[in-house]
Amino acid sequence: MRREAPGADTAPMTERHETEHKTFDRPEEVREFPNGRAEILNVGGAEVGRLVFQPGWRWSNDVKPIAGTESCEAPHFQYHVSGRLGVRMDDGTEFEAGPGDVTSLPSGHDGWVIGDEPAVVIDWYGASTYAKGG
Repeated sequence: MRREAPGADTAPMTERHETEHKTFDRPEEVREFPNGRAEILNVGGAEVGRLVFQPGWRWSNDVKPIAGTESCEAPHFQYHVSGRLGVRMDDGTEFEAGPGDVTSLPSGHDGWVIGDEPAVVIDWYGASTYAKGG
């Protein structure tokens, strides 16, 4: 059976035949790093991560030694749950993201917590390699 996406003339939708229900209360993997952690779930054939950054966290100080790269090379597609993050791309573009924001970051950036509240993001792309040694 072929289903059409609403408003699309020819794009088939992929049907899934398996229901999954997981919670970040019981992640399948936790990666600890200074001032933060990455909690990883395997769901829907992919990995999704909840990244928790404590006040004072900065990628270039806390994760760079683990990654072994000059800037974060993990691309991200994230929903910002709480707290505020500053982001600076290698090309000099800089912005601040907070609760309710969605960000798409290509490789080549630094990030840091702004303020005294932990920053929490849900990352649908990039979690599989985040804070893993190179």
